[in-house]
Amino acid sequence: MLNQFSRTELLFGTEAMNQLEQARVAVFGVGGVGGFTVEALARSGVGTIDIFDDDKVCLTNINRQIIATRKTIGKYKVEVMKERILEINPKAIVNAHQTFYSKEVADQYDFSEYTYIVDAIDTVSAKIELVMRAQEKNIPIISCMGAGNKLDPTRFEVTDIYKTSVCPLAKVMRKELKTRGVKKLKVVYSKEPARTPIEDTSNSCKNNCICPPGTERKCTVRRQVPGSTSFVPSVAGLIIAGEVIKDITGIR
Repeated sequence: MLNQFSRTELLFGTEAMNQLEQARVAVFGVGGVGGFTVEALARSGVGTIDIFDDDKVCLTNINRQIIATRKTIGKYKVEVMKERILEINPKAIVNAHQTFYSKEVADQYDFSEYTYIVDAIDTVSAKIELVMRAQEKNIPIISCMGAGNKLDPTRFEVTDIYKTSVCPLAKVMRKELKTRGVKKLKVVYSKEPARTPIEDTSNSCKNNCICPPGTERKCTVRRQVPGSTSFVPSVAGLIIAGEVIKDITGIR
């Protein structure tokens, strides 16, 4: 019988679609990268999706985040994303966690319940914590490296963290993971050197903050607010989704 996933089933087959329906994928961060990852997972028939983010949609998110529109400004991202997933697949189970993931809250979640984990957050300490938890429970994880301040979406690669170069975030991750004895980590990263944002008083979030009321982590506390586009983080997010889907089904 035809359904919203029929075109995908033509490539993957019924067994793989059943695997996706039974899978539970956790996506940490539903911004420019993670939002597109979730979008693709939902449109591919993943049955249960856990989403983690404590942010609200901001006007400055509209240039790159799939859930960001004029109508969603000020709403919590996980709530907007949950509504969107259910509009795509009403049968999906969506667990929305309005939280900033960190070591302090990690024990609240049972990682052994996940089929796959996606790291789409930009805090090094949280990324390291995710990797360690996934390794402890032997759950596959894929991590996104830096996507900000870049213009060329064709420079992304899927590789092991210890084979990365150029990306400053990947360099920090390599060092921290090696110290902790982590042998491997699948990542999506770009070899494109990051650009320096053109920032002045008129377009600076630090000087003209427009974060919605109640925002926990404002851009004013960041050392640098990265520049971004609609076509770089989205590509990284879709690449991640593709890897997750292919790993779950075993189809390559």
